[in-house]
Formats: sequence, C-alpha cells, structure tokens
Amino acid sequence: MLTRLARIAGSPWLRSGLLAVVLAFCGYALYSEWPQVTAGLSRLHWYGVAASLAAAMAGTTCMMLAWRAILADFGSPLPLRAATRISFVAQLGKYVPGAVWAFAAQVELGHDLGVPRRRSVASFAVSIALAIGTGLGVAAVTLPLASPGMARRYWWVMAVAPLIAGCLCPPAFGRLADRGLRIAKREPLEQRPTWRGLGRALAWTLMGWLFFGVQVWLLVSELAGGSGYLVLATGGYALAFSAGLLLIVLPGGIGAREVILIAALSPAIPGAAVAVAVLARVVTMASDLACASLGLAAGRPLSRPGGLPAPGARRGTPASSAESAAS
Repeated sequence: MLTRLARIAGSPWLRSGLLAVVLAFCGYALYSEWPQVTAGLSRLHWYGVAASLAAAMAGTTCMMLAWRAILADFGSPLPLRAATRISFVAQLGKYVPGAVWAFAAQVELGHDLGVPRRRSVASFAVSIALAIGTGLGVAAVTLPLASPGMARRYWWVMAVAPLIAGCLCPPAFGRLADRGLRIAKREPLEQRPTWRGLGRALAWTLMGWLFFGVQVWLLVSELAGGSGYLVLATGGYALAFSAGLLLIVLPGGIGAREVILIAALSPAIPGAAVAVAVLARVVTMASDLACASLGLAAGRPLSRPGGLPAPGARRGTPASSAESAAS
C-alpha cells in the first residue's frame, strides 16, 4: 500500500496538478485582498516594497538553511541547490487548505534525492518546532519592551516556548522520534540529533526572524513614519507567525496571523496597523512565489546527484544494502 502511494505521489501529472491548485489558491488570496492592497500601496514608495520583499526572501532562505542543517545532522546532507528546490517549492503547499500538503511535498521531493522519508519527517518536525519555539521566544523577549499589554494578553501562547525547547533537546527528541516511528511501524532514525547541529539550525532560525522583522518594519516605517518600530515589528510578527503555524487548519495561517499582528501594532500605530498586516501578508506571499520560482529554476533533480547517500544509507554503507532499508 505504501509503495503504491509513493508511486502515485511521484507522478509528474499529480505534482503539476497540485502546483496548479496551489497557484490558484494564492491567486484567489491576492484577489480577495487587492482593494486593501492598492490602498496601502498608494502610500508606499516602490523601493520600500522592494526592500521589504528582499527581507522576506532573506528570512525564508534562513529558514530553509536551518532545515538543511537539521537534515544534515540526521545524516542526509543536501547540496544548496537541491535544498533550495525542495524547501522553496514544497512551502507553497501551506496555502492549500489542510495541514499535510507542504509536509507531504517536502517528504516526496526529498525522497527523489534519496533522503529516507523518516529523516524528512523528523527534520520537518524539528524545523517547524524550532521556528515556533524561537518565534515565541523572540516575542517573549521583545514585546515586553515594545508592547507590555500585548505580552500580558498572549502570555499563554508564549508559555509554549519552554515546552518546545525541552522537547527539542537532542536526548528528549531522539526518544520521542523513535517512539513515534515505532508507533508508525517504521525503523528508528539511524542518527540522533546533536547539540552542534541544533545550534547551527538555531542560529539560522534566529537570523530568519530578524529578517522577517525587518520586512514588517520597512512597511511600518513607510506607512506610519518614523523608524523606531523595529523591536515591535520583530516581536509582533514573530508572535503572529508562530501562532499561525500552530493553527494548522488555516492555510498559511491566513487570518490568525493578521489579527495578532494588528493587535501588536495597533497601540503604536493605530491608523496603519491594518494596512501593514495586509501588506505584510501580500509581501510574504510574493516572497514565497518568488522563492518557489528560484527553486524551480534550480532544476529538476529527479536522480540522485553524486555524493548524496541512497535512501536509508549511513555514510559508508553500500548502496545495494541501503536500497533495501529505504522506507
């Protein structure tokens, strides 16, 4: 049964159809918000929007590099070009209703390159948990400085950060991952996560949050005037984005993210908070589409490039035995 599902998932026709569905949902989201977008754009300079888009793409790239570091820590290092294609193309799945599309796309695109599915699942789970945990941590540090009322209102969300941090500790995560794989009747991970690998991913993730904060700060500076909102923009967006990831039933966190960002920005810029939130969503969508285009331009790595281990292979394991261990 699993082999049949994997064969179906690898169909180029199915993947092309899913890509068309994703683009349709993205187009509808832009169309539904276009009146508010045009009103906000009329107050912006083109270079401000371009700089915000560049910051969003830089943040997305940092998150991709964090995932790549985690996957390498599990024993499947990927060339930058391959990691770019997998991560940037797969992330478009978050705009389709349901909680599995981006996850499934990333797993299958990784499997095309010889990454065992269990490693893809584990690396995806760690990268999402790390993004949420660090995002809530960034909000917990910055919002009391910029918006004490916001920090008190959402303390229960930020309280999740220590729990996530505890689960991500390599010894704890290794046991949790093995137990989950055992329940799913899959083989355990060949390599456990290490503190060094987690630290590298943490550094990339924190840098990503800084770029995302700059993305919103540039819009705030254009619409509200002044340049003293970087701390507020970073903390507010980190909280909104992390909470949106927790609400997996909403495509890409649409709705919840904007509500929280508006609540964070309103005390400081009451007249521009809504416009900033809507434009930040549009810039993020444009960034995702631009990054996906870069991923597609990176080529179609349907065969395993040299130097990549075969599915399930440890370093130094012959490919023939590795293929038999592939999930």
